[in-house]
Amino acid sequence: MAHWYTADPHFGHDNIIKFCKRPFRSANEMDAIIRANYLGCIGPHDDLWIIGDFSFGRTSSKEGYVEKLFHSLPGRKHLVLGNHDGERVVGLPWASVHDLVEVRDADHRFVLCHYPMITWNGARRGAIQLFGHVHQNWQGTSNSVNVGVDVWGFMPTRAQDIVKRAKTLPVNAYWDKVEPRTEL
Repeated sequence: MAHWYTADPHFGHDNIIKFCKRPFRSANEMDAIIRANYLGCIGPHDDLWIIGDFSFGRTSSKEGYVEKLFHSLPGRKHLVLGNHDGERVVGLPWASVHDLVEVRDADHRFVLCHYPMITWNGARRGAIQLFGHVHQNWQGTSNSVNVGVDVWGFMPTRAQDIVKRAKTLPVNAYWDKVEPRTEL
């Protein structure tokens, strides 16, 4: 069993293609490619953590579209609520639904929230925050990593790849102000 992380697929959202300069001609094409990418790596016993904005837009409002797409995705699906996750999305049979959740994945501790945060539980003890929401606008910092599809080639990602990317990102410029090193 593996954990996979992703954010902001925006299934069914035609306008996200224009807003984020996604390389697709339509929401249907985008949905098919993202779905195929998920099917290509996520196993039936894996956990898929969608960190917000599962679906949105005109295409997703078609009767049964969101439900059919949800059931076609592999693994146990967990949702961390994003700003576009309405009643139709929240009402799907998720394994869990959270505003914010802490996940242990092998030797790693992650704090999942749709929105990038400046600090979180365990931040000074190695916990990495995973977020979306900002699409391609910001990859994050060395301890807060954007796992959105726009910065991961429309693929989900795993802990080892997140940690590897975190090592290439800068330290948050405000880190010492919000999390000063103090002895308790």
